[in-house]
Amino acid sequence: MGTLKQILLYACVAIVALAAGNYIRNNIIGGDKTPASEEARKQGAAAILAAKLPDINDEMQAISQWQGNVLVVNFWATWCAPCREEIPEFIEAQNKFGDQGLKFVGIAIDRKEKVVAYSKEFKINYPVLVGSISTMSLAVTAGNTHSSLPFTVVIDRNGAIAKTYLGRVHRDTLEDMIVPLLKAKPKEIDS
Repeated sequence: MGTLKQILLYACVAIVALAAGNYIRNNIIGGDKTPASEEARKQGAAAILAAKLPDINDEMQAISQWQGNVLVVNFWATWCAPCREEIPEFIEAQNKFGDQGLKFVGIAIDRKEKVVAYSKEFKINYPVLVGSISTMSLAVTAGNTHSSLPFTVVIDRNGAIAKTYLGRVHRDTLEDMIVPLLKAKPKEIDS
């Protein structure tokens, strides 16, 4: 077999392997990972909404301050390649839907100085909170049994988990999820 044919064969095998890996990541791993039971969804949402973490300016922020909006809580890190791919799309979505009641909240599981530099470089336009490895317990409670990043939790206006995503979330997938939630009216809470 000639050298050129061998190179083409290796390139084709690499392309097929890459495509298979992307398919598995996007359609199997990144599929619906919403906790199965209603009770698990309630506990996960309650844990996230009860959390208080420092922002990049060292000010403590209660996630509950944004309740009533459609919240997209994204657990990420600067060293995580899929996280870095989805954040620019989150910035765009925050610009597009923020005035309709969408609020992204990033929870970085990383060193503060790296998070600050990354946030400034990419001009992240939503709150970025800094957590430690122990903060991953919030993600686990919300259904991230693999403790993997990125992990995204969509919480509706009533404070319930509507959907979770393990792995990179693409803009179209996210928009398909959040647009109906933005149009829905919050349920009245009995006093």
